[in-house]
Formats: sequence, structure tokens, C-alpha cells
Amino acid sequence: MEHRYLGRSGFKVPVLGFGAGTFGGKGPLFSAWGNSGVDEARRLVDLCLEAGVTLFDTADVYSDGASEDVLGAAVAGRRDQVILSTKVSLRSGEGANDVGASRHHLVRAVESSLRRLGTDYIDLLQLHHFDAMTPVEQVMATLDDLMRSGKVRYIGASNYSGWQLMKSLAAADRYGYSRFVANQTYYSLIGRDYEWELMPLGQDQGLGALVWSPLGWGRLTGKIRRGQPLPEGSRLHETAGFAPPVEEERLYNVVDALLTVAQETGKTVPQVAINWLLRRPTVSSVLIGARDEQQLRDNLGAVGWSMTEQQAARLDKASAVTPPYPYYPYWNGQFAERTPPLV
Repeated sequence: MEHRYLGRSGFKVPVLGFGAGTFGGKGPLFSAWGNSGVDEARRLVDLCLEAGVTLFDTADVYSDGASEDVLGAAVAGRRDQVILSTKVSLRSGEGANDVGASRHHLVRAVESSLRRLGTDYIDLLQLHHFDAMTPVEQVMATLDDLMRSGKVRYIGASNYSGWQLMKSLAAADRYGYSRFVANQTYYSLIGRDYEWELMPLGQDQGLGALVWSPLGWGRLTGKIRRGQPLPEGSRLHETAGFAPPVEEERLYNVVDALLTVAQETGKTVPQVAINWLLRRPTVSSVLIGARDEQQLRDNLGAVGWSMTEQQAARLDKASAVTPPYPYYPYWNGQFAERTPPLV
């Protein structure tokens, strides 16, 4: 298993991580993702560790905390073998302060996550969204305190815009607080918005991308094809309303290209889609999910091989979109000599 630095942290992570959103199975959204209990989760963790996948990512809101409970039980007795990553700041209770990035909520959320995970430290803590009601100076100060206490080792953000990340990083730099080193972000062949602003920001500021939903919310599994109905077993029947949007024709163009490359390489569509992401700048790790052993084994086959430049170019072309203003006039430095290529 290849390992890459997580941004400029000096800390290495495997290029594939396991997303534990399928653990727990509580609620309409997460039960559609998966419902692995402790025994099945332990088996999936076993397979990951055998393959060199040591990074496991979860969140306090996944299945109302049950994902953290199950993951903690699944890694019990081998804490020193794994990297635990979790996310906080989304609403995790009914109380007025059970949401956001206030000092009150962050400290309580971390204590709760530690208890559910059965550990005394979190390797990577990420804020699940930007809290516009709490000053960034207070947020970064609280995260710095959590790191100095030893309860958290590295920090990151998820689902932030470019200005939100830069404002947070600037506050950390101004007051000497710990900086974000990771950006957990949506990125796929049918969701390339990350490249417009967040990728160059990551290059400039030293943020490693942890990619969530690399298969476009289940649309790039190879089961969804042009001219065919949505398969009966697809989770999109229950979760399409939560999924990042994509135009239908663009989806089918990407799937057609994936099928061609899959046939040429002898790999599956998901393996090709994930492998393409691992070629992209700033990507430290791609988080794979699996409802069962078969899915996990297939996703693990995304590493250990390389597509050709021509095959990558075919996927690039099929998935390309014109970026919005102000990015498109100078995309890839076409008109400005001092604008570096973004990809």
C-alpha cells in the first residue's frame, strides 16, 4: 500500500482509507448506506489491515454515533495499528448548543467521540462544516487546546469553501495556533468542482485532500448505464435527494469512458474511477466504503496498477466541465502567463 504525506504535516497516510459511514445503520440515510454491526465491521477492518489500509474515517453524526461505537469495538485491542479520523460540528443532539464549532460544543463532542471510539486520542479531527456564528479565532484556539492536551493529533476541515479555509488558516498563522493539514472533500469524475479553488489552495497552503464519495454517491459503480433503469439494489432509490447533483448526459459520458478503460485494463469501473483520483494533485487518500466484503475487496483493487496517459486523458475529457467565473478566463493558464496550471 502506497503512503503519502497528509499535507505538510510530516505524517503519512495510506492512499486508501476506509469510510465507516456504513457502520451502525441508524436512520433513513445511514441505514441505506449500510448497517454493519461489530462482527461484520471487525471482519472488514481485518481485510483493510491485511491490505495495508490503516486509516478509518467516521463522524459523530453517522448513525447518531453508532458508527463510532462500532468502529471503536472493531479496532479494540489494536489501536496502535490504526489511524482514527472523525468529524464534529454538525448537529448531534436536541440542545441549543449541540451544534457548531463553539468551544462548548467542540470540547463536549471530542469527549463523546473519544468515549465511543474507546481511545484517549484522535489522530485526525475534522470540522464537518463551517460555523459562521463562531469567530474563527475561537475555533482555531479551541482546536489548538485540544491538540496541546493530547486528545487530538492533527486537525482538518470538511465541506469548507476556499475563503472559509483561508480565513481559518490566517487566524491560526496570526495567533500561532495549529493549522489545518487536511481537507476532506467531495471529488469524483462527476464532481470536479474541487479543482477550481480548493485544489490550488491545497497546493499553496499544504492541505492534503481526503476524498469522500469517490464513486459519485454510488453512480460510478458500473451498475448505472445509459438507457437502463436504476438497478433495484441501488441505494440511490433512498438517498438520491442527498446526493451531489450531476447532469444525466454528463454522467453517462463519464460511465461510457469508464467502461472503455475498464475493458482495456481488465479492471472494474469502481477501480478505474478511484485510480484516476489517485493521479490528481493534492490527493493524500481516497476514502472507500463497503457494505460487505465483496465491495471492499473490489475497491481495494484500485491500487497497485496504473492506467496509461491516453486512458487518463479519455477520462479527463469525458468528465471535464467549464469552471465558473472567475476561474474560466484563465483556466490552466491559457491567457495569463503567470497563472500556473491547476491540474
